[in-house]
Amino acid sequence: MNSAADAAPYYVSLGDVDRDRDAVIAIWRDNLGNDAHMRAKFAWFYESCPLGKPLLLILKQAGTDLSVGVAAAGPRRMRVRGTELSAGVLVDLAVMADHRSLGPALLLQRELAMLGAQRFDLLYGFPNAKAAPLFKRIGVYEIPGEIVRYARVLRYRDFAARSLPKALASAFGWAMNLSWRLNPAHAEPRGLRANWCDAVDHRFEQLWQRSVPSEGILTVRDSQFLRWRFEQSPTSTRFLRLDDLQTGDLMAWFACQSQGQMLHVRDCWSEQGLAGVSRSHINALLHAAYRAGYASISFEFFGAKAALAGWQSAGFVERSRRSLVACWSGNYVATAPLDEMYLTSADEDE
Repeated sequence: MNSAADAAPYYVSLGDVDRDRDAVIAIWRDNLGNDAHMRAKFAWFYESCPLGKPLLLILKQAGTDLSVGVAAAGPRRMRVRGTELSAGVLVDLAVMADHRSLGPALLLQRELAMLGAQRFDLLYGFPNAKAAPLFKRIGVYEIPGEIVRYARVLRYRDFAARSLPKALASAFGWAMNLSWRLNPAHAEPRGLRANWCDAVDHRFEQLWQRSVPSEGILTVRDSQFLRWRFEQSPTSTRFLRLDDLQTGDLMAWFACQSQGQMLHVRDCWSEQGLAGVSRSHINALLHAAYRAGYASISFEFFGAKAALAGWQSAGFVERSRRSLVACWSGNYVATAPLDEMYLTSADEDE
């Protein structure tokens, strides 16, 4: 236990995005590093959200009034069985090293849960393994399940080289890639054109309006959200757009971010809505990613198993999982259980 934290009482104050910018970044610096990215993230997530500024709480050390911790809930528009609601995604829990014990962090998150319930209909978040027990102690959050990361190899030579001699890995990779390309089940769909793009156009809004679900709990994926979440984010994102060759209509899209030779699908949507993107759409993604030089693809998801059918039949397998915590506001009459949530990496802060 940290002696400085044990000796000092704490209190939580309501933060102000404009006034407390430097204090928040200083706390992040003690936890997260990468100063340039932190400043860009603050300008985007805290100062430029089209739904308003996040609920920001500052943990203070009594007596000195020193800012030693921070936590926030960013606003999101969601739909629950066809009705729109306001949600808050729990983000950026950070406490400075000299004050990093259970008590200060618990106080901060309890206040966030209480004040968050006054502003939002729903609170949710994805705590890491160290923070997950903290949310259980707060007592108001349910744990509907876990968000799972799935992945698929595209270039088997690189994968095989981790455990096989170079020559054998090359031969194995060549054979596996040839088998994949010749298998009719993996064929590119006819009637669709796959295009990479950096910006959202009017067809993204049209697709959302054609496919707005009347069931489930999910983020509103209209053009306003997509432009802010991906185009304006400090993390570079490209969209793979699947257009109907005859009509030019957008049939599906994938929001993708690169990390070396790994392509991370942060979000996706199609005319099938909550049923998930189809196997043919995923085949188009695989071929487009292969041509672009990627060695593997990942996708993170929480939701109905049926929505994963296309991914799993295309060879995606589980790689890791994280807890999901969520709770309804005491003033909101819930019309759906929390396990009806449909969540991807887009439902985090970045």
